[in-house]
Amino acid sequence: MSFHQLLIKWYEIHKRDLPWRATQDPYRIWLSEVILQQTRVNQGLPYYENFVNTYPTVYQLAAAPQENVLKLWQGLGYYSRARNLHMAAQQVVDMGGLFPDSYKELLKLKGVGDYTAAAIASFAYKEVVPVVDGNVYRVLSRIYGISTPINESAGIKEFKKLASQLIDHNQPDVYNQAIMEFGALQCLPRNPDCATCPFSDDCIALSDNRIDELPVKIKKAKVKNLHHHYIVLQTPQDNTMLQERPQSGIWAGLFEFPFIESDGALLSVEFRDKLQQQEWWSGFRFRESVYNQDPIIHKLSHRKIHAYFWIVEIDQEIENGTTIQQAFQKPLHILMHRFMSSFWNSYL
Repeated sequence: MSFHQLLIKWYEIHKRDLPWRATQDPYRIWLSEVILQQTRVNQGLPYYENFVNTYPTVYQLAAAPQENVLKLWQGLGYYSRARNLHMAAQQVVDMGGLFPDSYKELLKLKGVGDYTAAAIASFAYKEVVPVVDGNVYRVLSRIYGISTPINESAGIKEFKKLASQLIDHNQPDVYNQAIMEFGALQCLPRNPDCATCPFSDDCIALSDNRIDELPVKIKKAKVKNLHHHYIVLQTPQDNTMLQERPQSGIWAGLFEFPFIESDGALLSVEFRDKLQQQEWWSGFRFRESVYNQDPIIHKLSHRKIHAYFWIVEIDQEIENGTTIQQAFQKPLHILMHRFMSSFWNSYL
């Protein structure tokens, strides 16, 4: 039995019942693929359902304010995916509301790369083009004993070539779903179920005791530590202040409290001094207290944020302030949302 036959046989027995597998609508397939990038299925599923319910068509998504799209995305991380999703929807509408029907044309959509284009093309249009995601890299590298790093150009080409050779030309959609599902359920990153694996007799990594070594990935750049002291203003009428982050960089376009950067923890006197040096500060009389003596750690791909939240009570109202209820309606990054939900839980 060939590789793709064994794989599809396994898939027919073990596949999960997921809503995007019951459709050939390119809009819904595209939504699911963008949401599931960098996201586990059990976490992404409710987001997919919310997006489909809120924006049943690409026209409705394209017409939505970006702030609303970001709010619906809140908690998934990698917010550039949401901004690209919105812009790509507008591209599709500009093309008459019809998704491109080929891998090459799909690549022209904002945020659609090799993997996503291949997924949509094969699932919606049965184009014979392989998907190569983290699950596929892991499965192929172990079964075929490939040590070429998966995050270098040579490795990307090698795996894409092998995947193209293995794909089932009669059922490219089923094959692609099968190999991704196999990596997600059977050939796990840690403690894969080798005992019941249909490829155990032929798996080079298993025979050479290299399961934990494959796939090979070159180490990332050194993580940068950032110390952010967030200023949680509270006025006599319970208004506060949020600011929108720049449209580039981490958490682009999301809202947060103003913050002070430092090299580490701050004493109260140091915080007071730095606070009064902020351009937007208007000489308010205030009282401050630190919410958390120990930093709240939030890890990003190349950054580790050490967050301190300072509660700053001032004696007058502020221009451009927002109520706490309004603040919760803004698209917030996850660090802000978690703090606000804890500190202002009575407003939820």
